[in-house]
Amino acid sequence: MRTLDNIITDRGSKYAVSGGPCRSSDEAKAFLKELKRSKKFARATHNTWGVVCTDGLLKNDDGESGAGMIILRMLEREGLRDHIIVVTRWYGGKHLGGDRFRHVQTAVRTYLETLQSGEQGRSES
Repeated sequence: MRTLDNIITDRGSKYAVSGGPCRSSDEAKAFLKELKRSKKFARATHNTWGVVCTDGLLKNDDGESGAGMIILRMLEREGLRDHIIVVTRWYGGKHLGGDRFRHVQTAVRTYLETLQSGEQGRSES
């Protein structure tokens, strides 16, 4: 599991992005369970995610309507299969409107760049 913490802060909201190998809906559930073993991530307002795998296109908005589809589109465009990406948001008290979607895109882009460059983020596992 690769986690990049505190990558975006806007009006009190904070974002992190995590990812790792994932080939099925069961593996996605296990990945989220492992991520949420950290109390910080368990208490997050939203853990939105997407994965393109043998079970098809899987996503979950976790209350951040439309965010899972953004992650899926970016994964498809990148051609990344069997790899889950989770964008975590801790709500800061002020609504972000459409900026929240821009932040999801930025978080996924940051993760993909580190994946391509082989950089290591803070690991939870």
